[in-house]
Amino acid sequence: MYVYILTNKNKTTLYVGVTNDLSKRLAEHREARNTFTSKYKCYNLIYFEEFQSPWMQYLEKKRLKSGEGRKRNF
Repeated sequence: MYVYILTNKNKTTLYVGVTNDLSKRLAEHREARNTFTSKYKCYNLIYFEEFQSPWMQYLEKKRLKSGEGRKRNF
């Protein structure tokens, strides 16, 4: 299980997601149409972390979306 962050070329928009298969999910983002990632061209992976527990994965996604994760310098 992974939590990941995508951004656009200019690093002005972030997308936080979770998945069990990171490479497959990244390919889906690139192929998708009319989604958040396609609208804002968020295709560049800038962060990911693997978790063994779905609960820990959920907590990390929530932490990142809350803004606490913005303290990191990408």
